[in-house]
Amino acid sequence: MNTVKLPHQHGEGPQTVLIQKQLDHVDHFQAVAEVFRQLGDTTRIRIFWLLCHQEECVLNISAMLHMSSPAVSHHLRPLKNSGLIVCRREGKEVYYRAADTKQGRLLHQMVEQVMEITCPEL
Repeated sequence: MNTVKLPHQHGEGPQTVLIQKQLDHVDHFQAVAEVFRQLGDTTRIRIFWLLCHQEECVLNISAMLHMSSPAVSHHLRPLKNSGLIVCRREGKEVYYRAADTKQGRLLHQMVEQVMEITCPEL
């Protein structure tokens, strides 16, 4: 990593070097972008939010969202692959829920807070 000489000096302090070091970790920002890409779809946000509150099977998710089961499955796959949701099998039935991770909890809080700000009638 090379320290970048800034073209304009505005009184930047030692934090500028630390910030530059973080900016050079493009892979970290790529990982964050991938998580937000998964939640960049209204249906996926709805599914994720639902699964933060209760465990459900595809048929129930489909009914609650007024969608077909294949359409719901299409959205569940990337959420699962990104680690935002997990599943368990019981016989032939597969149940999904939000992953109990720091990232999942933070995203759930963020979704609810943004909904509260943008939808004040809640």
